[in-house]
Amino acid sequence: MKIKARVGILAGGGPLPACVARSLQAEGRDVFIIGFKGFAEEALLAPFPHKMFRLAAAGGILAALREQSCSELVLIGPVKRPSWRDMRPDAEGVRLLGRLGRAVFLGDDGLLAAIINLLEEEGFHVRGAHEYLVGSDDAIVAQYAGAYGRWQPDEQAFADIRQAVQNLTVMGALDIGQGCVVQNGLTLAVEALEGTDAMLRRCAALKQDAPGGVLVKMPKKGQELRVDMPAIGPITIREAAKSGLRGLAFPKGATLVMGYKECITEADRLGLFLYGLTPDELLC
Repeated sequence: MKIKARVGILAGGGPLPACVARSLQAEGRDVFIIGFKGFAEEALLAPFPHKMFRLAAAGGILAALREQSCSELVLIGPVKRPSWRDMRPDAEGVRLLGRLGRAVFLGDDGLLAAIINLLEEEGFHVRGAHEYLVGSDDAIVAQYAGAYGRWQPDEQAFADIRQAVQNLTVMGALDIGQGCVVQNGLTLAVEALEGTDAMLRRCAALKQDAPGGVLVKMPKKGQELRVDMPAIGPITIREAAKSGLRGLAFPKGATLVMGYKECITEADRLGLFLYGLTPDELLC
């Protein structure tokens, strides 16, 4: 019987790296996690074999992955691009930055694609986290279109969803964010470096004296989904409710839903819709 290779997880912040590790172990796969200092939550990584490294310590990271015989890699969890002053790359990091060349000056999408190419040139096979989360209780990829719970968008909500999709389609070409909040045709906020949950907290003070708005999360055109698939979770739903929104919409097949059952329970409890969008509904 062929033994499957150990999977290396390059972990940024949040719960998803641990979700992927649990799902892999449930399938009988061995894992090894590289946690990025200042981003990954080591307490969440503690149950799994792991080491913590600075983001630019490429020599140590590659050596640890090879020592652990990791041939497949998953990059998961948010990591904010550091300033050049804070990077302090080691010798291997300087070499790899040189190979990235002008990509380091590109937007996030271009840089992520270049990093994947570099890792694969180094002999690793980069996989998407969603490939390992099939059947996971922690997180799944949204699989179908339509309502996921008790509540449905009404005509006004659908109009706001279409407006948010149009906004995100235009902004995607500028490499800006994955989230947008629209209320009665008025754009309240777009996601920037702060992330979705912080954007929603900002919306609380912007809500108009009218029926609540909607949050749409969707990937940018051509986005590298192996490392940057849009994600929602119970916290997102609770923050949306606090901000007075009516619901969330997201494309099927291209959104990670963390705590899937809890998300539906919370949305039903708080009176918010969760709605999966078809490809036709993403066309503007």
